[in-house]
Amino acid sequence: MTTGPATTGLATTTVPATTAEPVPARRWITARVRILLWLLLVTAVAFAAAAMTTRSILLRDVDNRVSRLLAQETGEFANLETRGKDPETGLPFTDPERLLVVFLERQYADPDEELIGLIGRPDGDPVRRVQPREIDVPRPLHADREARRRIFDSPDSTGTLHRASGEIRWAKVAIARSGGEPEAAFVVAFHPGREQARANEVFRILLAISGVALVMTTGIGWVVAGRILNPVRLVRTAAAQLTEQDLTQRIPVRGRDDVAALAETFNAMLDRLERAFAAQREFVDDAGHELRTPITIVRGHLELMGDDPAEREETVRLVTDELDRMSRIVEDLLLLAKAERPDFVTPEPVQLGELTADVFVKARTLGERRWELAEVADGEVHLDPQRITQAMVQLAQNAVQHTAPGQSVRIGSRLDGSRIELYVADSGPGVQPQDAELIFERFRRGTARRGARGSGAGLGLSIVRAIAEGHRGQVELRDTEGGGATFVLVLEEERI
Repeated sequence: MTTGPATTGLATTTVPATTAEPVPARRWITARVRILLWLLLVTAVAFAAAAMTTRSILLRDVDNRVSRLLAQETGEFANLETRGKDPETGLPFTDPERLLVVFLERQYADPDEELIGLIGRPDGDPVRRVQPREIDVPRPLHADREARRRIFDSPDSTGTLHRASGEIRWAKVAIARSGGEPEAAFVVAFHPGREQARANEVFRILLAISGVALVMTTGIGWVVAGRILNPVRLVRTAAAQLTEQDLTQRIPVRGRDDVAALAETFNAMLDRLERAFAAQREFVDDAGHELRTPITIVRGHLELMGDDPAEREETVRLVTDELDRMSRIVEDLLLLAKAERPDFVTPEPVQLGELTADVFVKARTLGERRWELAEVADGEVHLDPQRITQAMVQLAQNAVQHTAPGQSVRIGSRLDGSRIELYVADSGPGVQPQDAELIFERFRRGTARRGARGSGAGLGLSIVRAIAEGHRGQVELRDTEGGGATFVLVLEEERI
């Protein structure tokens, strides 16, 4: 059978060196860059939508104004055709050409507008009569023979003519003799290219302004994102610096926003980790400190044990006693380690008088002392009866160890408003003032009681203090009238 290497004394627990996990390669798109990219995307979409909407509104306004102008000009001509009279004869117009001449002489077109009269000819090419004004466009309608013919031949009264040289919006009023085919037409032509170009220019200006705004947004967003993410970087830096040996790093908390709440939560987590690691180290140190001696005693006796039956029996008795003491130490250490857990104390409604009486009955079996139930408080309180009983019995055991048979030990409870006090008072040697705090530490005893009876490991009062703190209270040491020590559990619990 293969055995491991033997060890002398306490088996030393070797904590393996923490192997750092491989840190994944950082992605080149950091959170700051992602925030900035999303901000720029949303801003760019908003600016583009605003610019395109503005352009669409301007073009719609141009279209509406052209439609109103065409309707106005054709309406005026139709009114003259039906109601007007020839100024030379004073009679209604009978000649389409004369009607066109009179109307065109009275009109003044807009800069991008053409007023044209068309008279049909047998060869299909309408003769034009133009309102006497030149227009500054690449190819006006009166100079475009093909465009004039298409408009004259069109059965529609309005439309849009798309040409390589520019778009034309037009409207016409056909003139026909009574019962005959149209032989002339009045045409209003508008060239919207100039006004559409103005709308497009405004669109380009808006795009340029948006580009400048995006550049400014980039700079501002970069700075703001950096300030917002700075606590997150501090969290990452602090987490990277944390080791099992150093858990003291904390993040400065500034402000009251969500990021500040994150820093506070992270700091609280570090506090819990530090307490957990401290408790773990304390448990290991305490166990190693207290178990080393009994293990050495057991090992020494077993190595020196001979064949004599009496000697073997005595060795077994000593070894059993040491193993029992080791078991008690381990149980006490596990109890102290459990005190860090939230479920260490489970409060419930309890009658304080009954609890005090039960503790007194159990404590009387610990030794031949003059036990006294000094006072009993009456009321229902909220606490953990098992833990409180454990603490009070431990205090009673402590009193037994430091008193002689026949000496008095008093147990009692009292209520003072919301303050609950349960106490054990003995008539022993008492506790020196310099030891008042020392005795509640693990494996420590007061100098006045060090030679007293008992073989405890010095964990009893530590357990009592842990139970009191679990109830959000404390354990106090007070002087006993006539000599001795009084240990009081002070619990700040509301009565029910």
